[in-house]
Amino acid sequence: MVKKLIFGSSLMLITMASIGWFFRAEILLHLAAQRASAVTVAEHREVTWASAKPRSIDNARSQPNVILVVADDLGINDISTFGGGVANGRVQTPGIDRIAAEGVNFNTAYAGSATCAPSRAMMLTGRYPSRTGFEFTPTPDGMGRILKTISGTMDSGLPPLIYNRALADAQPSYENQGLPGSEITLAEILRDQGYYTAHIGKWHLGRSAESNPNAQGFDDSLLMASGLFLPEKHPDVVNAKVSFDPIDKFLWAGMSYAASFNGSEWFEPGGYLTDYWTDEALKVIRSSSDQPFFLYMAHWATHTPLQATRSDYEAVGDIQPHRLRVYAAMVRALDRSVGHILETLDQEGIADNTIVIFTSDNGGAGYIGLPDINAPYRGWKLTLYEGGVRVPMLVRWPNGLDAGTVTDTPVAHIDILPTVVAAAGAKLPETRVIDGVNILAPLTNPLQPAAERPLFWTSAYYQAVRKGNWKLQRSERPSGAWLYDLATDPTEQRNIIDQYPMIASELTALLDEYRANSRPPLYHHVLEGPVAVDKNLNDYFEDGDDYVYWPN
Repeated sequence: MVKKLIFGSSLMLITMASIGWFFRAEILLHLAAQRASAVTVAEHREVTWASAKPRSIDNARSQPNVILVVADDLGINDISTFGGGVANGRVQTPGIDRIAAEGVNFNTAYAGSATCAPSRAMMLTGRYPSRTGFEFTPTPDGMGRILKTISGTMDSGLPPLIYNRALADAQPSYENQGLPGSEITLAEILRDQGYYTAHIGKWHLGRSAESNPNAQGFDDSLLMASGLFLPEKHPDVVNAKVSFDPIDKFLWAGMSYAASFNGSEWFEPGGYLTDYWTDEALKVIRSSSDQPFFLYMAHWATHTPLQATRSDYEAVGDIQPHRLRVYAAMVRALDRSVGHILETLDQEGIADNTIVIFTSDNGGAGYIGLPDINAPYRGWKLTLYEGGVRVPMLVRWPNGLDAGTVTDTPVAHIDILPTVVAAAGAKLPETRVIDGVNILAPLTNPLQPAAERPLFWTSAYYQAVRKGNWKLQRSERPSGAWLYDLATDPTEQRNIIDQYPMIASELTALLDEYRANSRPPLYHHVLEGPVAVDKNLNDYFEDGDDYVYWPN
């Protein structure tokens, strides 16, 4: 009887604690929603893109235009070029595929990080976080606390999320966690070379006076001020909320439908974000067709919140589950954007001398609960397995590259800046060490060998290095090291660290040297989130399943 009373009391306490966590989470989400709704968002207005400055260099007419298109959280298996396509190939990507067919597919390409902001910093600087200090993705104020609270109400089976509130309270504000103004970006180099520079979409590299897009070299910037693709109750939107994901709950509560132009007040975008940004990009292309321009097209798709237009939702057909159908519709809109850009280049007669680069900031996210987006690779965004860092790198430049070229030489986001700078006839900054290399050189000069160098990834104590076909991961939570031979095991199924101690020692020394020569991060990591390697967040995690913690 006493045991029954003790058990009953314990059960009641657990139940009461769970109820308390639940209501605390709901209160925090309500406060986030109130804060979002309190932000003033003006009515939609047209933006005016500036004309490029007159060119002052003699060879300006030969300079290629440059368009860098970056998707967000796109799984490599979502692109039909790589043999997949969403929903077992039901949704193809002909616009993106066209870049590969008419240009170069760097078939072994890597993100700078397994999360967005550090990758974007590496694209624009050509430098590792070991030099810039920009190692973690800035998160909105209060997000960590809310995610910790919400995760406490959910039973995923995963180990607990860790949140350091003291460090979070000591951090600079979200707006001030940015790429330092002392860094030299691709936009600054090209602008000094006579280019008109425009940014559209996501930024996530700071909003301070020294870190906003205009301060970092862009003549014009149409910024994603907040992240709804359409208002939640818009008549033309189809939403898919992900009930098992704390991040999704925070985004729906805390985000608005808003844009900003060159630091202006927030205003409503002119339609579904993917389509609106594309329409504005086409204006940039048409108004700059007789002058060199650099367009950084930073899409929000396919990041959560999952929202599609009703027309795209209907067009992809009866795909199940609902969130996969919405996701497929978002991929369709993203691909349509790329197709429209290529068609407009054709119409303006500038396609041959325009470099178009397509990539994604990291692998697809496991927290949306879709199992095949990174197939065949293991892992997700927020892991350093191939599924987290393997991304497309497709480059089309008819005047400079042979169509249909495929290369397996490993390349990475740090290579974008030196590659574009060389193609534009500009010079790399002499006051900065650039970690990337010109990946087009071996394709345009048969005497130029492909670069042989290790590639590094770090997020605090979770680190990885690839040299040749060998890849080593190591971490402190859980503590361990994992060695893979990607030539025979590209999906990282067999940890062979005990079989090849000399290789493991060599790669460990490379990581040790890299960390020893790294500057401290600009901002602390305040969250450590558990991620199952082989299961998405909709699958219950069980003892014995592989997992890693991602520090951010």
